Amino acid sequence: MSPTDAHLRIDVALDPAAVVANLAASGLFADYVVYERLGEWVFAGEARGSVVLDTEQVRTTWDDTTESATWTGRPAEVIGAALAALQEIDPAASDHRAYGWLAFESCAYALGAERYLTERIPLAHLMIPRVEVRVTESALEISGGTPDEQESIRALAAQAGTGELPTARELDIRQDPTNYRDRVAAAVAEIDRGDYQKVILSRRVEVPFPIDMPATYRLGRANNSPARSFLFRLGDLEAAGFSPELVASVDELGEVTTEPLAGTRAFGLGEDADSAARRDLESDPKEIVEHAVSVRTSFAEIASVSEPGTTAVSDYMTVRERGSVQHLASTVRGLLAADRTGWEALDVLFPSVTASGIPKRDCVDAIFRLDGEPRGLYSGAVLSVGPDGSFEATLVLRAVYQTAQGAWLRAGAGIIGQSRPEREFEETCEKLGSVSPYLVAR
Repeated sequence: MSPTDAHLRIDVALDPAAVVANLAASGLFADYVVYERLGEWVFAGEARGSVVLDTEQVRTTWDDTTESATWTGRPAEVIGAALAALQEIDPAASDHRAYGWLAFESCAYALGAERYLTERIPLAHLMIPRVEVRVTESALEISGGTPDEQESIRALAAQAGTGELPTARELDIRQDPTNYRDRVAAAVAEIDRGDYQKVILSRRVEVPFPIDMPATYRLGRANNSPARSFLFRLGDLEAAGFSPELVASVDELGEVTTEPLAGTRAFGLGEDADSAARRDLESDPKEIVEHAVSVRTSFAEIASVSEPGTTAVSDYMTVRERGSVQHLASTVRGLLAADRTGWEALDVLFPSVTASGIPKRDCVDAIFRLDGEPRGLYSGAVLSVGPDGSFEATLVLRAVYQTAQGAWLRAGAGIIGQSRPEREFEETCEKLGSVSPYLVAR
C-alpha cells in the first residue's frame, strides 16, 4: 500500500496503554514500535524506511530498495549518517521520526572491547513508520495510512480497555544457573585489587513459555510507574519494558540531559515497609557512594560535549519510585557545544553509567568477561529520533525480550567494594519483580 499524507484527529476519552496494545495485537502491521513519554503514547506502524546495523554491515531501506555496506567508526554516528542518507533519498523522510533500539554491545567500539565481538551481533534497528498514531487520555491522532487503515485504527481504539486486564503466569525468578553470587564475589575481588570502582553485573532468567507481548505490556504498564515505556516488534526481536531512566536526550535547542539512577530498595510492600526502605536507602553508605560516583561520571561525560560552564546537576539524590523498586536519582544537563553533534553526545553517554560502571572502559571489559554472554538490548536503549537531530535514548531495564528461540528477562545490580553477593542477588530479584508478575502467556 502506498503511503499517504492523510491526517485524522478524534477528541475522545481513552486508555492509551490499552489502545496501543490493541494496535500491536491487531496484526495490521508487521513491525511496530510503541514509545511512551510525558503522558503521550506513540504507535509507529510498518516501516517505510529502516536502518539495521550489525558488527559487519549497515543496511538502509526506503520503500522497496535496500542498500548494504560495511562500516567503520562509532555505531551512533553510523546510524545518524544512515538516517541522514534516507532524507537525501526522499525528502518525505524528513517529515517523520525514527524509532528503534541500540544494543549494549555497540559500546564496544568506543570503549576498547571490540575483541569480544567474535560473532555477527545485531547492534541497532530503527524504522521510519508509514503510519503514526499518537494517543493521550483525551485524543487520538493518526498520520498516514489509507482511509481503511485509519478506520480500523479508530475502531480498535474505541474497543480498547473495555475488557478485564489479562491474567499473568508465574515465573521463578530465583533460578540462578549462571552463578550470579559467585560472579559478584569475583567482581568484588577485582574492585579490591583496584581494577575499577563499580561494575553492573547482570543475570538472565529464561521464561519457559511464549509471551503475548501486547497483553504483557498492558498489564505491566497498569502496575508500573516508569519514566518512559516501550513495546515493539522489529524483525525477529520483540520487547516490552518500563524504563526507569533516560540514557541521553538532546532537544531542539541543544540541551543534553541524562538521568543517572543508582541505589535501589524494594517498593510496593505497604506504606510502613516502603517508608522504612526509603529511610534505609537514603542513609546507606554503600548506596550513597554508588550514586555519587555515578553522578560525578555523568557530569564529566556531559561536560565533555557541552559549552563550558553549562553543565549542572538538579534534583540531586532524590528518591524516585519505579514499579517494584525505588531509586536514588539525579538529573544532569548541559548545552551541546557548537562543534559537537547529538550523536557524539550519545556516543559519550552510552551505555548509561548506571548500567555499566566506573570507569566505563574497565567495567565494560569486566561485563564482557563476567556476564559471559551478549546482553543485546538489555542495558541498551530504545530510541526516538527527530528529523532535526533531536532524540531520546531511554535505558532498557525492567523489560521482557523474545525471539523465535524463546523469551527471557534480565536484571543487574551495581557492585562496589562493600557489596555482598547475597544482597546484590536480592536486588536483581527486586528489579525482576517489576516485570515478572505480569507475563501473559500467548
